[in-house]
Amino acid sequence: MSYVVASKLKELVKKHGMMSSGDLADALSKHLEGAVATACNRAKANGRKTVRPEDL
Repeated sequence: MSYVVASKLKELVKKHGMMSSGDLADALSKHLEGAVATACNRAKANGRKTVRPEDL
């Protein structure tokens, strides 16, 4: 499942004067999924059911 809008990611990369590969959005989605899982685990460890920015 992709969590990233590929066209917006491509636009952001282009804004920085770079080009993006076709699989960049998938790689970023996997990275994001891992970061969210880590944040959820941290929130659980702190006895919360709400994930906050500081959990990232």
